[in-house]
Amino acid sequence: QYLLGSMYASGRGVPQDYAQAARWYRLADERGDAGAQYSGGQMHAHAEGVIQDDTEALQWYKLAAEQGFADAQYNLGEMYDSGGSVTQDYREVVRSFRLAAEQGNATAQVYVGTSYHYGQGLPQDAVEAVRWYRLAAAQGNARAQFNLGVMCVGGEGIPQDYREAVRWYRLAAEQGLVQAQTNLGFMFATGRGVPQDYIQAHMWLSLAASRVTGENRERAVKGRDLGASRMTSEEISEAQRLTREWDAAHPREP
Repeated sequence: QYLLGSMYASGRGVPQDYAQAARWYRLADERGDAGAQYSGGQMHAHAEGVIQDDTEALQWYKLAAEQGFADAQYNLGEMYDSGGSVTQDYREVVRSFRLAAEQGNATAQVYVGTSYHYGQGLPQDAVEAVRWYRLAAAQGNARAQFNLGVMCVGGEGIPQDYREAVRWYRLAAEQGLVQAQTNLGFMFATGRGVPQDYIQAHMWLSLAASRVTGENRERAVKGRDLGASRMTSEEISEAQRLTREWDAAHPREP
């Protein structure tokens, strides 16, 4: 019943029909299928074939979450966090995200790590923050990789290690995370954890500047231009070439 509902929802093998999807999900829900409960919550949350109803979505997510469905636990945390038509409840946010994090949801692991890092909803504990960031970073989560870089620079919950910070920043920067690109650019500019390299600094700061606005862009541009004042025209041309090549190899999502 759940799989048939999924086929109707996605239009695979049958014309897409959200009403039929909802019908089959409800039948599966009556038998306690967590996947159907989660999918029912998704339909109500995103108005897919049914009227958008956050309260109804919350109830579906709760049913799936109580059965240990990690995605439902994560979505439940998001709903409690955003408030809106659902009463904001930070205790439930942390509880739901932690349940999802313990099942390997990388985004939830970052949230738990951040909660420990800043003492928001959990006791401040840099060592615990690092532990959760590592779990998410091992799954390739760019935000966790960036956060680990920050912790390595500051020596929070982990020995200060600029080389390790550069490694984490690079992993996140290669995924297009602007903050990581900016910080990596400054590491190259100052020679912290890596041999000083104005060409690499120029490239990473240019990439960051092209992806943000406001104060963050100004910071990247200022750093790039300061380094450029110490570069030859040939070095600047090389940095610009590398920037174009990286951009071409990493197309942005529309």
